[in-house]
Amino acid sequence: MKTKRFTLGALLAIAMLFFCAVAAHAQSPAPDSTPAVQNKSLWEKISEGGWVMFPIGLCSVLTLYFIVDGAMRTSPKRVLPEEQVEAVRGFFAAGDYVGAYNYCKANPSVFCNVVRVAVSSIGDGKAAVEEGILAEMAKEDSKIQTQLSYLSVIGVCTPMIGLLGTVTGMIRAFATLGASGIGDPSSLAAAIGEVLVATASGLFIAIPAFGAFYFLRNRAVKAMHDVEDVISALFRKMPYEYAVGAHIGDEKLYAAVPNWIAPGQQVEGGGAQEVAPI
Repeated sequence: MKTKRFTLGALLAIAMLFFCAVAAHAQSPAPDSTPAVQNKSLWEKISEGGWVMFPIGLCSVLTLYFIVDGAMRTSPKRVLPEEQVEAVRGFFAAGDYVGAYNYCKANPSVFCNVVRVAVSSIGDGKAAVEEGILAEMAKEDSKIQTQLSYLSVIGVCTPMIGLLGTVTGMIRAFATLGASGIGDPSSLAAAIGEVLVATASGLFIAIPAFGAFYFLRNRAVKAMHDVEDVISALFRKMPYEYAVGAHIGDEKLYAAVPNWIAPGQQVEGGGAQEVAPI
């Protein structure tokens, strides 16, 4: 958590320096005369994009952050650490399921979180274990996919922001044309430049965002399949009959015998007792 906050803070600091540089250049006075041929720097080209460059710049920082975060979340060392797999296999081979539960709880990861939930349901039978594995796998996959989906959102929004800059630039261009006529081509060219820079900047951020989204999404799917294969091998031939009724873990159980059952009373035939409606 501290690493993520540090990374996000560093990226935001870079973005603030970027915006300050652009703003400082935009506010600098223009020279009295310009040469016929002018080679513009990167900052000058960015400043031509107008106000939409600020949200686009913020989106670029967020894109970098979510790419780094997604790469970390879907890495094999984060999802399926080899040392954790070997340790849990050792606990299972020794029949120490309580030790496996405690180890998984002390070393959280996608693999350990799923194994911990599955081990805690051993006493309830094979069906409960399989349901627990599927539910926890879906939960862990949802956590990863939620973070990755922000890349898709950025990929959709940045071209729209650039298009907004295009519209505002065209409005200014036609307003300049209507006020000064065709005799002032420099003002008209500046407005058209804002149109082109804003559009290109939006696409420049959207393309890598979409590419990273699909790459990391496929990587996450493969990682979850690997986790499922390893856990299926762990629970193959599990002797559930020796753990019937056992409760592994420190989760508090709230379900108790219905209060309409007298202490020591047996339910005939294993069926439910008929209860009068309240």
